[in-house]
Amino acid sequence: MSAVEVRPVQSRRDLKRFVKLPWRLYRNEPLWVPPLIAERMRFLDRSKNPFFEHAEAEYFLAWRDGEPVGRISAHVDHRLNEFHDNAWGQFGFFECEDDPEAARALLEAAEAWLRARGRDRMVGPMDFTTNHECGLLVEGHERPPQILEPWHPPYYARLLEGYELEKAMDLYKWELHISDREKILPVIFELAEKLEPEHGIRIRHMRRRDFKNEVRRFMEIYNSAWEKNWGFVPLTDAELEQYAKDLRPILDENWAMIAEKDGEVVGCALTLPDYNQVLKHLNGRLLPFGWLKALRRRREIDSVRVFALGVKPEYQHTGVAAGLYIEHFNMAARTPQTWGEMGWILEVNVAMNKAMEAMGGRIVKRYRIFEKPLEAQAGEGNLRPAG
Repeated sequence: MSAVEVRPVQSRRDLKRFVKLPWRLYRNEPLWVPPLIAERMRFLDRSKNPFFEHAEAEYFLAWRDGEPVGRISAHVDHRLNEFHDNAWGQFGFFECEDDPEAARALLEAAEAWLRARGRDRMVGPMDFTTNHECGLLVEGHERPPQILEPWHPPYYARLLEGYELEKAMDLYKWELHISDREKILPVIFELAEKLEPEHGIRIRHMRRRDFKNEVRRFMEIYNSAWEKNWGFVPLTDAELEQYAKDLRPILDENWAMIAEKDGEVVGCALTLPDYNQVLKHLNGRLLPFGWLKALRRRREIDSVRVFALGVKPEYQHTGVAAGLYIEHFNMAARTPQTWGEMGWILEVNVAMNKAMEAMGGRIVKRYRIFEKPLEAQAGEGNLRPAG
């Protein structure tokens, strides 16, 4: 075989190759779900994604014999650096043939780009932040990915570890099923029942007609409840607007919940029907007839993904989370979606992981974020903010 050559993406044609590479790599993988090509092109477009208002990135393709065999991004999120007072650089969108030479060449290109910008640590994969798809699947390869989460072949971990990348953090995904209701600890029901009579907090469902403001209320909780989490970076107003636009088509009012006290939003849960069950039939395209398939298939969705669930710190003692958990089980009894997976939970988030145990859940997937120091500094260890 000829040598691998890594080159930056320099044209729209190259960007399309970057986006469509997984179609070739995963052509024999039945669990992989093709993303929408148009959405991925827009997401990676520096002029359209508000992420680039506070970040910079480069995309690389690895070529062998005139054929793309791998891809990677390198990016610097200055908002993340300011929020955590660090000098991280990140990599993401990693896809590669089972080819250690190609993988190393891609990772070397990303590392060199980050070093040139003074980064002292290479962290990833993140596409682009923990607000987006992140982590490498290291357990649960036998399960299909849910909406807004990646699926990777098992050999990817070997390729990253072969580059001396080490574990920075694991992310757990828990499964909950309506049939597990009897496994819920009684204290969860007790806390939920006391929520309104003792604390004046009630749970309602988001209103589609007021969706823009509802998403803003949700993000107020999101930025408040997650601000101490490892790797978290708050969304900007422009990113919030984009999220609202992206999520509106897949919002189901049954699964979007807000907890309020005297008009103040104190907690929320944004849970999404698993539209990957639709996307897997579209091959990345809504036009010309993909939207007809989507309309038909959406009625067959039987699961959800808890995209995010959080409570303002000052209300976390009141049982708001318990009320939101029980409402999820209530919805599972009334809708076609009878089971679901929690959005990823940091391995160090003891309270949330214990809550999932109390709900009768089980860990079904594990994603891993890797890191590599780029400059040896005396006394430097893994960066582990509380999460």
